[in-house]
Amino acid sequence: MQTIEFKDFARVELRVGTVIGVEGFPEARRPAWRMRIDFGPEIGERKSSAQITDLYDPESLMGRQVLAVVNFSPKQIGPFMSECLVTGFHREDGAIVLCGPDTVVPNGNRLI
Repeated sequence: MQTIEFKDFARVELRVGTVIGVEGFPEARRPAWRMRIDFGPEIGERKSSAQITDLYDPESLMGRQVLAVVNFSPKQIGPFMSECLVTGFHREDGAIVLCGPDTVVPNGNRLI
């Protein structure tokens, strides 16, 4: 494992946001959802594509708080521009389990 300095970690903006929109992404190479996430007044709404269809459907995602990197450059994914990276962990079967707080916190809060 490569080590980093705290200043490197501090450059990554990991923020919590609430999913406010979910739709299918049929153009994606692997099954994915297109999501709109509210990161509060400082950051606003961001869009993201996430390959999390194994464990999550639109109903289970709506209103859920997720942890995302909000200071990556936007990334073009087919016809969709992703503006943040939603975080999660791979299970042994390849499914992704989302990261997020276990208690509601204000949108935009930064992971410390």
